[in-house]
Amino acid sequence: MKNIEILYEDNFIIIVNKPAGLSVQGGKEVKSSLDKILVNICTPCDPSAPPLLVHRLDKDTSGVLLAAKGRESAARFSRLISQKAIKQYTAVCAGCPDEKEGVITNELFIHGKMKKSKTKYKVIKEGKLPDLGTADSALSAIGFSVLELELVTGRMHQIRRHLAMMGNPVLGDDKYGDFSLNKKLKKSGVKRLLLHASQLTINDEIKLNICAPLPQYFDIFT
Repeated sequence: MKNIEILYEDNFIIIVNKPAGLSVQGGKEVKSSLDKILVNICTPCDPSAPPLLVHRLDKDTSGVLLAAKGRESAARFSRLISQKAIKQYTAVCAGCPDEKEGVITNELFIHGKMKKSKTKYKVIKEGKLPDLGTADSALSAIGFSVLELELVTGRMHQIRRHLAMMGNPVLGDDKYGDFSLNKKLKKSGVKRLLLHASQLTINDEIKLNICAPLPQYFDIFT
């Protein structure tokens, strides 16, 4: 079982810092998944009434994830997260956006239809790739930027797709990113998608502000 950091827990919910590489739900070829792990770390532990996921993170994305204890709580928090929550992310991208702060509104093709989508972003750091101990000296000339992002809508792979459309794909993104650059980074030891759900805020009848520290593999960029 993976070690899962519990960020917050009460009688109604449990919020964890999901590690990258862990699927949130089980499946035919999924050996380990967060939903199964939650049964064992949740208080009280009740296999007959497992915590219910009310939002999702990609397998390769780390960070804040909330599950509810019971169907009534799940319905309540599902509504709050879809309508009232602020979901903030941190990403390391190739290059730097022309505008240091802005809103991406490209529509995304979801399940056969174009869907309105909106992501806010802000550049918090720019730099060149650090010395990664590789023989490829060209890597050190490649620029990167660290972005803080806020999901206004919640489409599938929204941040990854929006940043790729803008020409600044997330480093380590093997689906929408710069495949040649990712290959070089992997040889240099950067093997993870550099996207992290850093903060979840609810300011309604329920007030929560939960932050998840960045994984260690972000350190060389931040």
